[in-house]
Amino acid sequence: MRRAGTLRALAREVVACTACPRLRRYCARVAARGKREFAGWTYWGKPVPGFGDPRARLLIVGLAPAAHGANRTGRMFTGDGSGAWLVRAMHRAGFANQPISLRREDGLRLDRAYITAAVRCAPPENKPTPREIARCAPFLEREAALLPDVGVILALGRIGFEACRRMLAARGAPVRGLRFAHGAVHPLGPSFPTIVTCYHPSRQNTNTGRLTEAMLDRVFETIRGLLAGATPEPVGRSTGR
Repeated sequence: MRRAGTLRALAREVVACTACPRLRRYCARVAARGKREFAGWTYWGKPVPGFGDPRARLLIVGLAPAAHGANRTGRMFTGDGSGAWLVRAMHRAGFANQPISLRREDGLRLDRAYITAAVRCAPPENKPTPREIARCAPFLEREAALLPDVGVILALGRIGFEACRRMLAARGAPVRGLRFAHGAVHPLGPSFPTIVTCYHPSRQNTNTGRLTEAMLDRVFETIRGLLAGATPEPVGRSTGR
């Protein structure tokens, strides 16, 4: 499929990117030091491309690779707690063939879904600067353009949401005034995907109960309904990360 080949070419560009020296130094430093828990691993230590089904109906946009997650494994939402939560929920909802995401060679396949992030390098303290986010924005824009079947974008966390909002604004979508709220559904008309927002499945949210598996499952139930043509539910009221 030509689309898949072009996505692979874009992935190579992502991996070769050196636009953010601070992030590149940090990723390399983490890769060199490693973590006792992952002794014996050869860390990826480079920018991480998106991955998934080129026929995706669902595009999932997170914050950035985790220092000892995707920065170690080389695949988004792979090898850390956030990835475990997300992929289990995707499996329950029928978007993934298995409930685990441990390493690039673990057999995980996404069905009509694609996972990416606003920033492609792990940032210190999970806090990319506005300039670093802006430098990564063209990669998200190009990925979205290469996934024309997408009908729903799931934005995980406020930074993922803002990245999606800016990307769609550049395409002329009516996103002015949209706000992040867990479980919110933002229809943008027939020419654009619907944005669904969700708390990021980070330990900060899952360990505190701000995000539960039942809450995440309800988000995916909403997405499945939207892709099946159901009328969107009213926008959620809860706000947060």
